[in-house]
Amino acid sequence: MDEDDVIRILQHPLSMIETDGDPVGYGQGYPHPRSYGAFPRVLGRYVREMGVLSLEEAVKKMSSMPAARYGQGERGTLAQGMLADLTVFDPHRVRDLATFTDPHQYSVGIVHVIVNGVPVMRDGSLTGQKPGRVLRGPARPTVP
Repeated sequence: MDEDDVIRILQHPLSMIETDGDPVGYGQGYPHPRSYGAFPRVLGRYVREMGVLSLEEAVKKMSSMPAARYGQGERGTLAQGMLADLTVFDPHRVRDLATFTDPHQYSVGIVHVIVNGVPVMRDGSLTGQKPGRVLRGPARPTVP
């Protein structure tokens, strides 16, 4: 994609940050690098390095906006009674490492990840827990 187009889209007030990265097993096949680094790439490159978005705006576009759009009202924000999905990262270090020639590279700067209230990464190391599941929402018409 053209970098200027990516920036223009990221800055649009209705755009959300999502990925269609292929959820393959670690070390299997040659997935697109976004499978391992879509969100850290936005945080590292477009937020920290280029200043295209504020950190707060990027996190909103990765969390509460998609949750609301896809009918996942119990997710996407940090509040009492909400489902506990949380990623703790170091905004000064987070960045993607995956490349087309070496796609199976975990990003750096991710400290903790909690999915459905269960830690799946603690202090940068995977715990082996897999509490995630496919989230399905109601079909909605595309915004013109």
